[in-house]
Amino acid sequence: MAIKSKNGNVNRQTGAAFLLLSPWLLGVLALTVGPMIASAYLSLTSYRLLDPGRWVGLDNYVRLLTADPRYAKSVSVTAFYTLVSVPLKLAFALAVAMLLVRNTRGVGWLRAAYYLPSMLGGSVAIAIMWRLIFGADGAVNQVLGVFGIQGVSWLTSPNTSIWTLIALAVWQFGSPMVIFLAALKQVPVSLYEAATIDGASKWRVFWSITLPMITPVIFFNLILQIIGAFQNFTPSYVVSGGTGGPIDSTLLYSLYLYLEGFVGFRMGYASAMAWLLVGILGVVTGLLFATSRFWVFYGDEK
Repeated sequence: MAIKSKNGNVNRQTGAAFLLLSPWLLGVLALTVGPMIASAYLSLTSYRLLDPGRWVGLDNYVRLLTADPRYAKSVSVTAFYTLVSVPLKLAFALAVAMLLVRNTRGVGWLRAAYYLPSMLGGSVAIAIMWRLIFGADGAVNQVLGVFGIQGVSWLTSPNTSIWTLIALAVWQFGSPMVIFLAALKQVPVSLYEAATIDGASKWRVFWSITLPMITPVIFFNLILQIIGAFQNFTPSYVVSGGTGGPIDSTLLYSLYLYLEGFVGFRMGYASAMAWLLVGILGVVTGLLFATSRFWVFYGDEK
């Protein structure tokens, strides 16, 4: 009677696993790893879409960091956009999640309605609608006119144009709201019961129980929303008419990368911008992880 080798079974199982994973592995190599390697190489060249270019080493990076005022402007605009929109979006999402956490009649429909804008997240149609709402004769100015308030040129003024993008980002709070809903449902009811017996106010319960217990989810949402804010493109492109105006006040990082790569055909330069974005996000994420031990509470900690 033949005895099957244990190693033979393991080898066959490993081979079967790789066979089943091969479509995904090929996709990762062809659509992710390969383009990343190509982009890293192009960032060190003067490659243009219709010109093979030449090797320039780190010149693209040096120019971006020292001699390109529009790049510095795009970084500052994106930083402001991120620092304002992300906290507002998360605060709004948490507030609505706390209102919808109870299973009352019709709450499912309300959750779906609040989540709907996030499903339409980066669509051109939503950005066009937003442009119409904040236009000179848009809905916002019409509502202000009813109360006798003179509307402003929201989209053509450098002082207000970026705020229209921030408002759009905050309006699409549905995705973090759903995640907050799941986290709120996991907070032990016994903690709230103990706080009620002790006579704690609702505000005290929120700061001492609810907020600490959902800090891991806040941390998760924070990282996702920061990355999403840095990658924001469609609203900026549509609202500004593809220019980042007025006076580069809506020139987000991804929009400037697009203008350099697909309008100016400076693909090598745009590739360097892409890798600097990877570096920026890596630094920001690293700082968040480094500081998380001071404010993120995990229930299994002792």
